[in-house]
Amino acid sequence: MVVKLGYVRVSDRDQNTERQLIKMRELGIPDKFIFVDKASGKDFKRDKYQELRKVLREGDLLYMDALDRLGRDYDGIISEWKHITREVGADIVVLENEELFDSRKFKSMGDIGKLLEDQFLSMLAYVAEQERKKNKQRQREGIDVAMNAGIQFGRPKKGITPEFMRQYEAWKNGEITATAAYKALGISDNTFYRRVKEIELRE
Repeated sequence: MVVKLGYVRVSDRDQNTERQLIKMRELGIPDKFIFVDKASGKDFKRDKYQELRKVLREGDLLYMDALDRLGRDYDGIISEWKHITREVGADIVVLENEELFDSRKFKSMGDIGKLLEDQFLSMLAYVAEQERKKNKQRQREGIDVAMNAGIQFGRPKKGITPEFMRQYEAWKNGEITATAAYKALGISDNTFYRRVKEIELRE
């Protein structure tokens, strides 16, 4: 009996997997056999993908929406495809290119099928990797534009707040120690003294 499995991937936790999940369910794949990752496709160190890899058996049929759901690394995609279809003996169907990417069709053609499969796979894996590189470049350019516009990334700096001034004045008046002041503010001693210096340079 052929066991159907599905693999779904989006690049980050904010993206929606529902479109891919609907396709898998329409194929009659039970949820327990649908493996979902919310992670980058730059490598294959993904929790659910590794689980899938362990449960795949000879004769199983693995579905995915598009080849880039498997990954976006050229060599890695080819290596994983061959591992699943030739070493494990399972099959893969890529729904977006089902006419081209159904490993059962290539297997039925013998050695010529392997040759054709390698050629098509190399072409699409290359496209997937180039798309990842373009996305990374666009992201970098977007960050550069934002930074030039004055948008800051990372944890916002608290600076010298009214609460800091209260603790500073209490420390200066000898009411509390410096240790008590920076602990109350939740900052390090270095940060405390740096801000003290900023205040005193202004005076």
